[in-house]
Amino acid sequence: MDGIVYKVLRNADLAEAKAKGQFDGSADDARDGFIHLSSGDQLERTLAKYFPGQKDLVLIAVASERLGELLQWEPSRGGALFPHLYGPLDLDALLWEEPLQLGDDGRHRLPLRVLP
Repeated sequence: MDGIVYKVLRNADLAEAKAKGQFDGSADDARDGFIHLSSGDQLERTLAKYFPGQKDLVLIAVASERLGELLQWEPSRGGALFPHLYGPLDLDALLWEEPLQLGDDGRHRLPLRVLP
């Protein structure tokens, strides 16, 4: 599967990653042995399940073809294939970043440029 994959990060984690040139993963990523990513059509459920009501989040879009063989699509939630990155996320693959805003209903609003 090619195209764009996404990662939800805290702003502080993205700033730290930019200083190093790569994102090494969150505590959850380290526990599971890979960096959790999402496709565009998985983002709303990922945000609702793992980041409900959280502020200070940023969404980054990553060119999946730049991740090479470290990117694997594997069954996860409900058997759906999710992108898992087995190694650091090189920020050279970053296409764009955008803060995630909370709506009045407490749900995150995805940028219009998120591709399903």
